[in-house]
This record gives sequence, structure tokens and C-alpha cells, in this order.
Amino acid sequence: MQPYRTINELQEAYRQRLVSPGEIADYYLSQIESADCDYRSVITVTGETARRQASAAGERLTAGRETGAPLLGVPVTIKDNIDTAGIRTTNGSQIDRNRVPTGNAAVVDRLEAAGAVTVGKANLYEYAFGITSDNPFYGDVRNPWDMRYMAGGSSSGSAASVAAGFCIGSIGTDTAGSIRVPSSCCGVVGLKPTYGLISADGVDTLSWTLDHVGPIAGNVADLALLLEAATARSYEGARLADIRGMRIGVPREFVYRRIEPAVRALFDAALSVLVALGAVLVDVELPLADRAVAVATGIATPEVGYSHRERIAASMALYGPGAADTFARSRAALAHDYMEAMRLRAEMTGGLDALFGDVDAIVTPTMPAAPTLLGQQEVLFPDGVSESVHECMIRFTCLYDVTGHPALSIPCGLTPDGLPVGLQIAAAYHGEDTAFRAAYAYEQAALLEFYDEREKRVKHCRPSD
Repeated sequence: MQPYRTINELQEAYRQRLVSPGEIADYYLSQIESADCDYRSVITVTGETARRQASAAGERLTAGRETGAPLLGVPVTIKDNIDTAGIRTTNGSQIDRNRVPTGNAAVVDRLEAAGAVTVGKANLYEYAFGITSDNPFYGDVRNPWDMRYMAGGSSSGSAASVAAGFCIGSIGTDTAGSIRVPSSCCGVVGLKPTYGLISADGVDTLSWTLDHVGPIAGNVADLALLLEAATARSYEGARLADIRGMRIGVPREFVYRRIEPAVRALFDAALSVLVALGAVLVDVELPLADRAVAVATGIATPEVGYSHRERIAASMALYGPGAADTFARSRAALAHDYMEAMRLRAEMTGGLDALFGDVDAIVTPTMPAAPTLLGQQEVLFPDGVSESVHECMIRFTCLYDVTGHPALSIPCGLTPDGLPVGLQIAAAYHGEDTAFRAAYAYEQAALLEFYDEREKRVKHCRPSD
């Protein structure tokens, strides 16, 4: 079987009758079964569902009815806090280990209508509580680039399953960075769309005012196709490599204040590529960026305790070790503090709206540090300051969850230790096309060799001769 690295390559192979959806589904299912013991990216392998969906896709191809099914026969994974009818949805917790929804989440219905083939439910930090890939019940998700390192979280299994070649795309969720952080750690492309663009119906709630649903893929074009399927909108920016004259804001003071040297070097190199492509870099200040982590925490902490109130009453002892502290802080949260966080949120949102009146996009590194070792609790920076892994990893991402503006992460190279680093590109509300355009131009200019290297590092997980 020839390698099919993108959705377009796979669908062209289908059109030429080089391979069938059933063969592709069987291949990816076998790869998960044989190799995911290394990565632990998938909690439930959905063989019966995948073969049924692949059979239906094959019948459509035979009948020449491919129109209206942009993901026909495309293997995907779904984060395991997103409901799938007849398939257990564990939320990464032993509390829900036997929970089988009777209906799909809205986004799953969209993907199924587009012809996608679900090959597995992706592992995650329990109930999406954390930004690492720790999970005491289904195993810590390991980074496909180096299994000593975390895959990021909480959509760890979604990003790792794409990077490892167990699927071509995945759907995750993002409350403070949970799509972009694992995408950065695993060297793939992930999007937190505009708040509410993809329905969260049927997705387990963490923080109803911050939760986002979004796609993860191996490249920008595939990411856009997944978003098109989930929203029934077209995103032409993912196929445009011209960014001449695009004004890109760079919050240098905020970014450079505390950052690992290897990440800074790759970020600076990415800025040089954007300039060479004709973009105009503009120094900007992000509104209240230094308070974004505190504001996100001030909103999410009380909301998560309220969302879990029934589970807490019935099953508190069954939660993982990190939950008790989360719920204790939730109970201690004051209404005054919550309202102050909401006030600051409005101020941040208005400030970003004004900023996007002057620039088309804003870029930062996705994270100020490279992926950390599994179990690592702190990040020590060259200035001698130590920061918790949680606060470090969301420092550049959580602002856009608070304000709801779209932001994506795309790889921008490897550290000297061979670990991926991400570039975050944010845009105005419903400006996904602008973010795609900047990302696609950068990708075509700078990432083709990176993608080849990703293939080599995980080649045992890809279709081969």
C-alpha cells in the first residue's frame, strides 16, 4: 500500500481505484492495534464503526456519489470527551469508563455526514482538566517524536494519533490551549476556531464560557478541510500562499520576557520567513496579556466545579489525583472574583478587537518552552525563574480562549534535542481564513522538509509498500 499523507492524496487514490476505504480503514485499525501500545493515544479502537462507515464510503465511490462528502473514507479520531453514539465515551476517567452515549455530538454528526471514518476515541487528560498528557487510568500519552516527553494536553491523544499516523485528522477541544499545545508538542497543525463556530453540543463541559471544539491535522490544507466539514463553510485561505502586504502583529516584549532560547531562535527564524514572503511585521502590545492565565483560571475554576457537581456528589473518590485540588479551589472561588475575571475578559476582548483593526494577524510561539518530560512539574528558565508546567504551557495560548478569537498552531522547527516547536497565528473573529492563509504560506516556504522528517521519525506507523 502506498503512503497517503494528506486527504487530497487519499481521495485521489480512491478516485483512481488504487485503494478502497475498507482497505484504508483496516490498515489504520491494524496500526493502532499494533503500535499504539507505545503512545497510548487511543482509548477505544472503533473497529466495528470504522468498517461500517468505510463500507458505506466504498458504496458511494462505486456509485459515483462522492459529491458533498469532502472527508469520504478519511480516517479520523475523536477526543474521548466528545459523544459518539454506541461507542463508549470515557472522558479519560474511570468514572465514565462504561458510559455509552445514545447520540452523537453535533460535530461528530457533521463529520459522519462528510464521509469520515472514525477509527478511535483519543486519550486525554481526565475530563480535560490539565495541559499535560498524564492519565492514570488509560496511560500517559507519549510524544511520537520522543516517548520520554509529553504529548501536551488535554487533547493529547488527538495530536499524538495524527503525528503517529494512526489517522489523518482528529477533533479535539480547547479551553486554555488544549488543541494548540499538543499540536505544538507533536509537530502537527491544530486550530482553536472562533468561539461557537463549531457547536459544543454533545461535548462534556469543562468551562462553558471558554470551551472550544476544533480540528487537528498534519498540514494546513487538511486542517481547513476538517473545518469545512465541521462548519459547512469554505476556507480558501488554506490554498493561498500569497501574504504580501499582510500586517502581522508581533508582541515582542511579552514574548521575549521569559522564553527558552531554542524556542526564541525558532520563532525569530519564522518571523524572517514571514518577512521574506512579503508580510509587514508590526510591534504590538497584547491587552492585559500578563493577566490572561489568571483570568482564564478565574473563569474556568468555578465553572468546572459547577459542571461536575453531580459527579462530585456521586463519585468524588474515583477522580484522579489532580481533581481534588481543582474542586477545592472551585468551592473556594468567590462570586466577586469570578465577576472581576469576567470584567477583565471584556476588556481583553475589546482590546484585541481594536488591535485587529490595525493588523491582520498576531503571531507568537505557541508555548514559551519545548515539550517537557513526562511527569515534569516545573520549567526552569535561563534567568533562574521556575514556572509550573501548567502556567508555562498556556501562557501564550489562553488569551484567545478568554476572548474567543481564532488561533492556530503550526510547527516552526525542532530544538537541538529534536523536539517540535509551534508558531501560533491568531486572527479577528471569524478570521480563520486569514490565519489559514498566513499558515499555508509559511508552511509552503518553510515546512516541507519538516514534514518529511516527521514521516521518517514515525515511519513505522504510516502506510508503506
